[in-house]
Amino acid sequence: MAGTPLARAERFIWLTARVLEQHRFAYHFLGGSADAVEAALAPYANDDGGYGYALEPDVRGPVSQPLHTAHALRVLDSIGRCGGRRVERVCRYLTSVSTYDGALPAVHPSVRGYPVAPFVPVVDDPPSDLLATGPVVGLLHRNQVWHAWLFRATDFCWAAVGSIIEEGRSHPYEVEAAVAFLDGVPDRTRAEAAADRLGRVVRERRLAVLEPDRVDAYPTAPGYAPGEHHFPHDYARVPDSLARGWFTDAEMARSLDHLAARQDEDGGWPVTWRQWAPGTALEARPVVTIEALRTLRAHGRTVD
Repeated sequence: MAGTPLARAERFIWLTARVLEQHRFAYHFLGGSADAVEAALAPYANDDGGYGYALEPDVRGPVSQPLHTAHALRVLDSIGRCGGRRVERVCRYLTSVSTYDGALPAVHPSVRGYPVAPFVPVVDDPPSDLLATGPVVGLLHRNQVWHAWLFRATDFCWAAVGSIIEEGRSHPYEVEAAVAFLDGVPDRTRAEAAADRLGRVVRERRLAVLEPDRVDAYPTAPGYAPGEHHFPHDYARVPDSLARGWFTDAEMARSLDHLAARQDEDGGWPVTWRQWAPGTALEARPVVTIEALRTLRAHGRTVD
């Protein structure tokens, strides 16, 4: 299909995306309004300060969930609106659903009775989860948000990252969450030291595909879909991420080449994780497409 990557993606967005992703695309690439993004995000908000309504497509139903709320915070962060009373309400919600050690579960049991992906377990007393907690803590710190919830949640994340390093094993999404935490936490000296050791785990355990033309030579983590791999750009989404130091310039260039080449004929990027319902893939692909374009542009690749 003719046209620049951005032009092809724009057609895909207008053809398939939810209103929120349409406004996000317009904001990031067409000079659109941050106010419009906020207005599109507002219907996902609940009175308890959290977000619901399948904002994160693999967890359905109206009730607030940590995953939806983290998604909302990422949207607000991307438009420079992650602060004020809204975020105070979000932190009160996070406090209300936290586990005994002050961190977040992947899924709160309030979602029981609504459809969720089969790889998302719903239990009555869910454990703390770095995947849910790390990105939220890192993002709030990066936006200089101060709230009592952050103290214990930050301690949990440090302990969880330390366990990964000491045990020498993890899986790609957990490492991605650890990077999101380390990129935002205030203690930069400690974060840089932890990131250096975490990068060694990633390379030793082959948790990043460094040769995209030999992807089948890299292991797939237990529970992941066939062919569901992470590449350097998945960890270092921006050049100043601590994860960027894990990879050579040549490895990063190959990774970005691979990301650019993944754009489908319809203009969107594919969802790589396990699919379980047709609607969830349709809703997720525009999100993935926007993030792919933002990653390429952040690393200096031309998309328009």
